[in-house]
Amino acid sequence: MITRAVERPRAPHLSSALIACAFPIMLLLGGRMLAIYLEKKTIHSTALQDFSIKNRGLVFQRAAARQADILLLYGSSELTDPVHNRASDFFSSEPSGFQVCPVGSPGTTSLITLQKLGALGSELRGRRVAISLSPSWFLTPAVNPFAYAGNFSLPAASGLLFSDAIDWNLKSQIASRMLQFPNTLTKGVILQLAARCLASNHPLDRVVFIAIWPLGKLQNAILELQDHFEALIYILGRGKGGPRLESLNLHKAPPTDKRSVHTNGSRSAWSLGQAPSLLGSTDPIRDAAFRARIATASEWIDLELLLRTLEKLEAHPLILSLPIDGTLYDTKGVSRSTRQAYYDKLSELAGRYHFPLIEFEDHDADPGFLIAHREHPTPRGWQYYNRALDDFFHKP
Repeated sequence: MITRAVERPRAPHLSSALIACAFPIMLLLGGRMLAIYLEKKTIHSTALQDFSIKNRGLVFQRAAARQADILLLYGSSELTDPVHNRASDFFSSEPSGFQVCPVGSPGTTSLITLQKLGALGSELRGRRVAISLSPSWFLTPAVNPFAYAGNFSLPAASGLLFSDAIDWNLKSQIASRMLQFPNTLTKGVILQLAARCLASNHPLDRVVFIAIWPLGKLQNAILELQDHFEALIYILGRGKGGPRLESLNLHKAPPTDKRSVHTNGSRSAWSLGQAPSLLGSTDPIRDAAFRARIATASEWIDLELLLRTLEKLEAHPLILSLPIDGTLYDTKGVSRSTRQAYYDKLSELAGRYHFPLIEFEDHDADPGFLIAHREHPTPRGWQYYNRALDDFFHKP
């Protein structure tokens, strides 16, 4: 009697399933490697441009930070105003051996900038970086929530809170400030929970934060991958950069011969001739109101957190401040001696961290430095900025 062989059910083809799973992973890894390669290859052209992916993401900033001949310059709308002599254009052809990579957009303030720098983390260790401040930030009681939301970056905020380079205490204080803008934290459930745990500083919240730490790192990896693919699309599409603009002579003398530098602790300010002040009658009431606004602005809290972040990252920053539009405040009855309160407070704060500061305070009432009523440098004002950046970059 011949028994028929019983056919056994065939096992699933695991190899096919593994290949099906491995293919998208390989595709993602290959795309990431291609993106990183192109980011590095094109950074000297993309660094000069103003576009949202660079300002809101991190990969272009990280690529710029890794180049020895690129200086990152963080600021606000003054960096995007297409004015002749603007730093990104002036140094585009590396007339003195480096380029300037502007990172900023209208409405940016210290809290947004520190999130970007904190997310870059160890990439900034030992690196020079320049920060441009606007006095108007310190003349309002609180940060505009709409401007903050418009500049908020989920990759930067998440990268900061789940950074290994910043200690718990500093992140706790930063998170407390971020919680003042709760609508922005709803963009990420993990981010929102992390900010609350850090700000609370309760032992149980510490345990929760440690528990979600791997999820935060995974979120950062996903956001970084998304950032790389957006950068790849930008580069392949239209981000290869156009022709570089021809720079002016860096050391061409401004419209005056007198040049001096004065130093007070860590503060130094270029003064290429004292600008004439258009003095009007002063108003004691407006003087008092101006001093009160300067003294109580929440921007000072954010600026100190920014300086502490730079110190923790072991970066080498240069703090630049546009001068107050003195000609405008003269007409409002705010005296020059009262406006000095801003420069003194800023000098004291920068000196506390031993960071070099250039305030251009001698141009407080110089109509040739700022575009009237816009708090943006004129071409002549940018010439002073560029000279300061050049000296800073080449300082041993």
